[in-house]
Amino acid sequence: MVKRTGMVVVADADAETRALAAESLRRAGYDAVEVATGGAAVDAVRGGDVALVLLEVALPDVTGYEVCRDLRTEHGDELPIFFLSATRTEPLDRVGGLLLGADDYIVKPFDANELVARAGRFVSRSSFEPRRRRGDGAELPRLTDREREVLEMLVAGRRPKQIAQELTISPKTVATHVQNLLRKFDVHSRAELVARAFALGVVRSP
Repeated sequence: MVKRTGMVVVADADAETRALAAESLRRAGYDAVEVATGGAAVDAVRGGDVALVLLEVALPDVTGYEVCRDLRTEHGDELPIFFLSATRTEPLDRVGGLLLGADDYIVKPFDANELVARAGRFVSRSSFEPRRRRGDGAELPRLTDREREVLEMLVAGRRPKQIAQELTISPKTVATHVQNLLRKFDVHSRAELVARAFALGVVRSP
């Protein structure tokens, strides 16, 4: 797993949602700290080396909007801040949150892979690891012919069950190939696999 620098602060009074977000980020290589209040979020950011803040709009002590305002005053626009909400989900709420200074607004329940992908877009602009490209000395993964077939079908949008049918192999065999691909590309989901394959030039967009 590629270890990334900087920390993600997850501020949410809902312990289950907070844990889901934090664990998803940790699996992707981020350090994540969980807090339940706005005050704790501000204190965590003041501790330094923070790459992203995820703020629930409805916090028990102050609103996420107030925390965002305070963080913008103290740290400017360079610190990425996301709002999360299960109740303030209308377009007007999302637009208002962005106008208040958030970089993104995520409605609950969220998809863990989407959260990680969105986070990566913002944290990469400051302190995270350089993207690996062909020609920069990074060795491309060595794939078998069957692994390349499976990868190209994933890129084309096929689901594992469809791949098994089209290649006349068992779903279990497809799952094994997918796990091998995840390991070789050092990623944790099919979405990350497709994105990494594009970035390295291993496959082309369909």
